[in-house]
Amino acid sequence: MQGVTVVDHPLVQHKLTIMRDKETSTAGFRRLLREISLLLCYEVTRDLELTTRTIETPLTTMEAPTLEGKKLVFASVLRAGNGLLDGMLDLVPAARVAHIGLYRDHETLQAVEYFFKAPSDLENRLVIVVDPMLATANSAVAAVDKLKSRGATNIRFLCLLAAPEGIARFRSAHPEVPIFTASIDERLNEQGYILPGLGDAGDRMYGTK
Repeated sequence: MQGVTVVDHPLVQHKLTIMRDKETSTAGFRRLLREISLLLCYEVTRDLELTTRTIETPLTTMEAPTLEGKKLVFASVLRAGNGLLDGMLDLVPAARVAHIGLYRDHETLQAVEYFFKAPSDLENRLVIVVDPMLATANSAVAAVDKLKSRGATNIRFLCLLAAPEGIARFRSAHPEVPIFTASIDERLNEQGYILPGLGDAGDRMYGTK
């Protein structure tokens, strides 16, 4: 699909299969989500711009590559987004973090905002929005709407699973925002959950119902 990158690395797909299994424990699910988020982070940051700086190695002086520009912002859609956030911060510990509190109204399936906190000057930073599931995309669209209203212009969306319906809705609302995911699943069910999916990521990560 245009604007969508599927990360099909064998390790990503293997870990995702274990996460889908309903017999995987809460602890196992949480650990795997952290591991897979690190691998996904490699892909979503693959084309970051580099510059060089002069350093001294133990043997000589050299011009060495280093990231250019201001620090990244990882924007976690609460609460499940924090499962991806943890692994990404292992890889990029200096990244700034935004939190976007949204929950899905189970009657209307619309996103309801209850919290927002982000670094300043978002317009000068790459913002990577993280949420394990792109299902109806209502929460994802609302999150990007909010970030844009605060000045963000360079945004990417990272998820574990995506439904075709969610991709279509997100691309319609924000066609310039690329999507990175480990899998495009079959469809949504009547309750707006991804099939075959892996259930509710937040519930499986935190052991709640």
